[in-house]
Amino acid sequence: MSLVSLPRLISFEIKRCGFILASTPRFAIVQSASITSKEFRDPNIKKPAPWPYKTKKFTYFKAFYDFTTKRFDENTKIIVVDGPIAAGKGPFAKQLAEAFDMHYIPEVTLEETYLTPYGYDIRQLNPIAPPSFKICDLETYLKNPRHPNVAKMQYRWFMMKLDSYVDALAHILNTGQGIVMERSVYSDFVFFEAMFNAGYLSKPVRDLYYDINRVTLEELMQPHLIVYLDISPEVVLERIKQRNNPIEVNSPVFTKEYLETMEYNYKQKYLKEYQKHSEILIYDWSNYGDVEVVVEDIERIDFERFHEYDTKLRDWRKYDDWEWSHYRRYYTNSKEDIFRYAMIFRPKVKEVFHPGDEVLEYRDLLEKVPGEKYAEGFNPMAGDNVWFKRHHKGYWHHYYNRIGNLP
Repeated sequence: MSLVSLPRLISFEIKRCGFILASTPRFAIVQSASITSKEFRDPNIKKPAPWPYKTKKFTYFKAFYDFTTKRFDENTKIIVVDGPIAAGKGPFAKQLAEAFDMHYIPEVTLEETYLTPYGYDIRQLNPIAPPSFKICDLETYLKNPRHPNVAKMQYRWFMMKLDSYVDALAHILNTGQGIVMERSVYSDFVFFEAMFNAGYLSKPVRDLYYDINRVTLEELMQPHLIVYLDISPEVVLERIKQRNNPIEVNSPVFTKEYLETMEYNYKQKYLKEYQKHSEILIYDWSNYGDVEVVVEDIERIDFERFHEYDTKLRDWRKYDDWEWSHYRRYYTNSKEDIFRYAMIFRPKVKEVFHPGDEVLEYRDLLEKVPGEKYAEGFNPMAGDNVWFKRHHKGYWHHYYNRIGNLP
C-alpha cells in the first residue's frame, strides 16, 4: 500500500524533497508553544536541576516544594519515531534528538531480559528447562515462527516496551527534558496482528493480549508527536537483503504478505487512531531524506492551539501543578502497579501461562544460577553484601521476567 491511499486516513501536504507531511492546517507560529531546535533556544533560562528519579523517590511531601512545571519548557514533549522494519528509524531518531537537545531512547530489545544483573544468560538453561520455559528469542522466532513459545516472546516484548515508555514519562516529568523514542508500546499491536494473521498466534492469545493492552495503556500519557517513516514492503525486503543478515534473509517470517499486514495496521489502524490524540507527521523514506526538513516541519507545529475539550494532546493538559505531581509520583514510584494490571489470570491460554509443576521445576533451576535465588542485591553467593539492607531492587521485574505466569 502506498501513501496515495492515505487521504481518507489523514490530511497531508506534498512537501519539498519528496517528503509527505501529515498534520493539521497551519496556524500562526507561537514560539513558546512550539518545539525549538537547540541553536535557537535561550541558554540563559534558569530551571531547577533535574530530579534524580532513578535513585530517589518523589514523595507526596516533596511535591509541596519541588514543582513539576518549573522544569517545563517548549521542548518538554514526547516524540515517537515509528515505521516499518529497516526504515532507518534509529539513526533518524538520534539525529532528531540531537537537533532538539532531547533524550534519545532506542527501541527496546529482548536481549536485556535474558541477561541477569550478574551477567548470566538464562538462555543457557534451555536444554534442561521445562518446555514452557524454553526461551524463544528473536533469532529463534525468525528461524521457526511456529515455536510453541512465540506468544511468550511477544508478550515479553510488549512488557519491555511498556516498561520503557513509563521510564520515558518519569524522565520527562522529573527533568523537563523532551524525549525522542524509537517505536513505543502503542504500535506493538502492529507486530502482533502480523503474527496472528500469519497463523503464529491463536485467537485466545490475541484476546488476552488486547485485554492486557487496553488496561495498561489506559494508565499512560500518549505522545505529543508521532513521526512515521514510510517505506513499502518491497523496499523493506530490498533493505533486508542489503543488510545481508542470513537469519533475516532466510527467515520464513519476512514475506510480502507479512509486511503488507504490518503496513495496513500501521496506516489504517495505528495512525488513524492516534491522529485523534497526537500530532502526526508522515514522510516517504524510500530514498531516506533530510532530517533538517523534518526539524523545520516540527518547529512549525503549535502544540498549544487546542482548547480544553479537544481530544488531541488532552493527556498533557492538567489542572494545576498538584495534578502534575500526582502523575509524576505515579510514573516515578509506582511502575509496578501498572505492571500488575497485565497479570490477567487466564490459565486456559496455554501458549502464555506455565503449568504449576514446571514453575516449581524452573524455580529450582534458577536457584542454582548465581544471583537468581533472591532479589538483586541480596545474593551472597554472587558476592552481594546483604548486611543492613532493607530494600530490594525491583523484585517484581525479577518475577515476571523469570518465573511469573506472564511471559
